[in-house]
Amino acid sequence: MRTYITFLLLGLTLANCQSKPENLYQSETLIIKQISDHTYQHITYLQTDDYGKVGCNGMIVVDQNEAIVFDTPPDDESSVELINWLGRALGCRVTAMVPTHFHRDCLGGLAAFHQRGIPSIANNRTIQLLDSTAILPWQGFDDFINLTVGEQEVIVDYLGEGHTADNVIAYFPSEQVLFGGCLVKKLNAGKGNLEDANLEEWSNTIEKVKTKYPETEWVLPGHGSAGDQALLDYTQEMFQTTRQ
Repeated sequence: MRTYITFLLLGLTLANCQSKPENLYQSETLIIKQISDHTYQHITYLQTDDYGKVGCNGMIVVDQNEAIVFDTPPDDESSVELINWLGRALGCRVTAMVPTHFHRDCLGGLAAFHQRGIPSIANNRTIQLLDSTAILPWQGFDDFINLTVGEQEVIVDYLGEGHTADNVIAYFPSEQVLFGGCLVKKLNAGKGNLEDANLEEWSNTIEKVKTKYPETEWVLPGHGSAGDQALLDYTQEMFQTTRQ
């Protein structure tokens, strides 16, 4: 009996370690999941002509009642809902918003952040790719920037082209969480929107991500479920095959 109980407890422990993040908040337009102690995933929806209603991920890093949001929801209404939830549920003031590339699923709700006085920070390539009618981020950087939220550091890094010419990743070192945005595919995903993609460089860029951030434990793609470095391997293999 004692042996049975020991194995039962071990099984429960392993199951808990492998469990997927659960929803902390869910409405028709917004889902929030907690990835780690200071990291959250926000999920909102974009209606597209080619793929129908698509779930879009963003990352939130919080510390000491401050938050940085990576990628806006696709519209202002969902962005307001997200900002309000952070204030109400976590007591956090959003101190910065960072898009990972120039598409609508990263910047569609930017006006809602600006209306709250929240500064937006983007790769200069992203700013250059936006058309003259777009709402522009307030600040730009070239290849790499360190941001501070509370007492924590978050890295934003441009490592090359892939899904778009401007796609960046965000990495939270203290909890080893990497937000790959649309540069990274969920497991078993198709290639998705390739309209602005660089198929020749995509797998090379993923290799640079893996080499520079080898201690990554959690990987959050632009669409679909979070996982581990298997998402990086899957994406790299997919686009290596494309090149051949």
